[in-house]
Amino acid sequence: MKTQNKVFIKAIIIITAFVFISWTKEDIRLDNPKNIIVLVKYKAQPTKEIAAVSALTKLIENVKLEPHFVNIKLHIDPKDKTNILLYEEWDDEAYYNSKHMTTTHLQKFIGDSRNFLAGPPEITFWQVENEYKK
Repeated sequence: MKTQNKVFIKAIIIITAFVFISWTKEDIRLDNPKNIIVLVKYKAQPTKEIAAVSALTKLIENVKLEPHFVNIKLHIDPKDKTNILLYEEWDDEAYYNSKHMTTTHLQKFIGDSRNFLAGPPEITFWQVENEYKK
């Protein structure tokens, strides 16, 4: 009985440590001014904006599982729904420009995108200079 209690207590300590470490790691990654901001502007083909958003949503579900991913916000221009913007945040620009770009899910999206995008996206990189909050 004592052995079971010791094993149980050790398991609880290990689980607590993993939760704390992952919570701390996430805390460090969010709102880090050293994170790279990537703006990706897409233009959907006329009448294909729903297909484009659907495919992007599917892509994002896979991208969220990648290392160095922090956040993505998908924006739609309310005056022209064929204008789509992704606001992405990553904690490693080198990863984004190399391994992320060669992932299977991104390569599949690129191939499929010819069916609903008007052309390749415009991609720009940004760094946070200042942040103003209320």
